[in-house]
Amino acid sequence: MSELIMLILYCALLGSGVGFLAGLLGIGGGLVIVPVLSIILLHFEILPAEQVVIAAIATSLASILFTSTSSAIAHHKNGNVPWTLAPWVMTGVALGALISGFIAALLPEQVVRLVFAVTVVLIAIKMFVSNKREPSVERDMPNKGVLTIMTTITGGLSAMIGIGGGALLVPLLTFFSVDMKKAIGCASACGIVIALFGSIGYISAGSGHFALEDGFAGFVYLPALFGIICTSWFTAPLGAKATHYLPVSLVKKIFAALLLATAVKMIMY
Repeated sequence: MSELIMLILYCALLGSGVGFLAGLLGIGGGLVIVPVLSIILLHFEILPAEQVVIAAIATSLASILFTSTSSAIAHHKNGNVPWTLAPWVMTGVALGALISGFIAALLPEQVVRLVFAVTVVLIAIKMFVSNKREPSVERDMPNKGVLTIMTTITGGLSAMIGIGGGALLVPLLTFFSVDMKKAIGCASACGIVIALFGSIGYISAGSGHFALEDGFAGFVYLPALFGIICTSWFTAPLGAKATHYLPVSLVKKIFAALLLATAVKMIMY
């Protein structure tokens, strides 16, 4: 029992930092949760090493459902969610997220971890480059059908690696000249959809692997989920509020540095 309490406390500490970052950067927190939670699950020997990453990804997505909701509410109050654009983006990410949970469950753990690391490295490089040289041309948003297809791919990849979508959606939307703060607000709202449909996929796909009496709902580890959300729900609004006081260039640098550090950790893991 004492070990379970310690695990929940570690996850609560993780959730406090993740919630702030989710509100600040619109990332949902999965980029931090997946590698850190993998270490926690291994430390407490919750499940075999080859199943740790898939459980961390599924639990991350489930926690993002709560974190992104808190963050999105705060961004909506601050006028940072572009609701004329968000429904089309949400449609695509919902479809992609639902499918990806089943696909990820069929892939070897090493493949999932490599996909996570490589994707994050590419995102970090793109964000660092955009910091150094901002585009001088305005790019029009593609038509709604093309946008939905693009976000279906984005949502699928996001759910497969256990993130809320901001890591992919924010660069995509800013590429099409969406204001950085609006892009972060839109990503926060879309994180709810990715987390919901992705979690459904992971719970369904993992129902035959783990039992509820062992603390699992599919691939989702419930004690870790409780620890993360009991603090992240309250710190996400603080991060969202901070976007009004930090310059856009600094937000981008924080975003890129976080991505790169997380990718390196996963590659070395």
